[in-house]
Amino acid sequence: MSLRPLWIAGRLLTRLPFPDPGEASATDTGHSVPWYPVVGLILGVLVAAAGIGLAQTEPGVAAALVLILWVWSSGGIHLDGLGDSADAWVGGLGSRERTLAIMKDPRCGPAAVSAIVLVLIAKWAGIQALMTDGQPWLLLFMPLLGRTQLSLLLLTTPYAREHGMAGDQSRHLQRRTAWFATLTSALVCLLATGWVGLILLIVAVTTFVLARRSMLERIAGFTGDTAGALVEITETLALLTCVLVTFSAN
Repeated sequence: MSLRPLWIAGRLLTRLPFPDPGEASATDTGHSVPWYPVVGLILGVLVAAAGIGLAQTEPGVAAALVLILWVWSSGGIHLDGLGDSADAWVGGLGSRERTLAIMKDPRCGPAAVSAIVLVLIAKWAGIQALMTDGQPWLLLFMPLLGRTQLSLLLLTTPYAREHGMAGDQSRHLQRRTAWFATLTSALVCLLATGWVGLILLIVAVTTFVLARRSMLERIAGFTGDTAGALVEITETLALLTCVLVTFSAN
């Protein structure tokens, strides 16, 4: 089995030193999609290991360091998508054309800044809470769930623009393999965390359904920006849910 699709997925979704796969065609990027949950798992292992390694550090500082690593390892690409989507949804005024145009604008408006800041604050608080509770290993599942959402989005939702890399991925997606990877990642989460994992999956699926409906109503599909926003929103809600569930159980 060739790992080249994994290298393509890893270099697209992270700043981690995955091997250079060389020039990737549209077909190659489509074949890399089933590896997105694996990339999420790798990111999760990295973030969770940092949380465990910094367990004896002052919780606020430790959480900040883990969050910095988390953002750096993804290259901030999903935060960029979150910001662009926030600006577009607020400024698009219900217009598909205006919404798509705003997402192409490289400038950040107040909605983008607010969304990014709130997500980072929420993640920092969630990381700190899990570390204080002695359960930083649960951080492993947030990036996994986030990247699994990308596979699910590509499997179920049309691309909103006429041209773009995500459109190429949709057209050349190996659907059976992608479904297998998506369902396997959900099963891993469930088996590893039990009833906590079940609640996280319910949150992730609910987030996906609501976000997908909003995308279809506004722009009749998804873009790279809305996909990034879905990752960030899923990670944040899953993290906060994990904190609330584990603290209520103690």
